[in-house]
Amino acid sequence: MTRGVLVDLDGTLIDTAPDIAAAANATLADLGCPALEVERVRSFIGEGIAVLVRRSLGARMSASEAEAELAAALEHFERHYASVNGRFSSLYPGVAEALRSMRGLGLKVGCVTNKVLRFAEPLLAHFGLLQSLDALVAGDSTPAKKPDPAPLLEACRRLGIAPQECVLIGDSSHDAHAARAAGMPFVAVPYGYGGGEALRGVPSIEGLAQAAEFLAAGRSYSGLQ
Repeated sequence: MTRGVLVDLDGTLIDTAPDIAAAANATLADLGCPALEVERVRSFIGEGIAVLVRRSLGARMSASEAEAELAAALEHFERHYASVNGRFSSLYPGVAEALRSMRGLGLKVGCVTNKVLRFAEPLLAHFGLLQSLDALVAGDSTPAKKPDPAPLLEACRRLGIAPQECVLIGDSSHDAHAARAAGMPFVAVPYGYGGGEALRGVPSIEGLAQAAEFLAAGRSYSGLQ
């Protein structure tokens, strides 16, 4: 029986790539490097800020140069991202309504993201989603990020629900691996940043609205792998 729904943030609830690209390109400009296309930065999203910044630097300089500049670049990126967080992002269609519908069904709803809390919380608040969540587990809420199962297990602990009674909705193989390791059903959205070949064969939905309709019909994601 499905009693809870966990959702990824970047690429699942909100299209955050434009904000992240703006911060990454401002960081590159600080270091005297040319900008990257938004789609290129989009492909770097999903494993946290340090990985994204390292990949952005690696696209414009040698590996040794990127490593030497990483610490300063991280400071630049966090400053720039704090100033644009939510400015250019947009909700995916039906997200806000779907979260409200799930809670209206009596389900517990949580967000599990690799984005650190100081960026995730104000972003969700900016789009009015915080009030639709019963838990928020961010990239710095547990010692390990997805694809480690620790964030999902922490979300279940906060919700008071067993992992097999939840379903994770996400857009990447990191989400899929984390759910599998936690013993939790997983379904993928076809948009976002980490799909394609990595999610071939994984159960999918058109979006959160379809998940809400599925659950409203009394169906369960329990046992779906």
